[in-house]
Amino acid sequence: MQIHSLSLDDFSDSNYQLIGIHCSLEDYRLAYILNLHLHLDFKRCKFDIDFKNKKQDASFSLYEYFNEATDNSWYLISNVYKTKIKNNNNASLFSENETRIRLISEKKRVDYFLKIEGSFCEESMKQLTEKMNTISQIITSYTIDTNQLKSKEVLIF
Repeated sequence: MQIHSLSLDDFSDSNYQLIGIHCSLEDYRLAYILNLHLHLDFKRCKFDIDFKNKKQDASFSLYEYFNEATDNSWYLISNVYKTKIKNNNNASLFSENETRIRLISEKKRVDYFLKIEGSFCEESMKQLTEKMNTISQIITSYTIDTNQLKSKEVLIF
């Protein structure tokens, strides 16, 4: 006799907004730029998001900021992990090839995600993306509908 069962949905926090960022900067430089222009205080987390793939392991950088005034947690998450694979072909001039692994594979062109946990109105999200798009180092940013992501479970941490 089953009294109470738990599902994965019981542990998911669907109360978050997601912004995709296209930017060629390194993660620490983007965190600095966002801190400077948006008056945030991103700091590197003590842990990264580790992802195990059939081919190899990957680790995605993670920065966090907690806004006490609005009670929102902000996370800057890298979507790209670059690694070098040794080439066994001795005839090749270059013995290593660079490969990229994506945290969320269906968003291959997104370099970073900005995840905002807590209540954040749609108008504020629009203003935030508009302000981010004025930053010269950011190519573009836009909101992402999390209901349409197939692999959104990797954003639960």
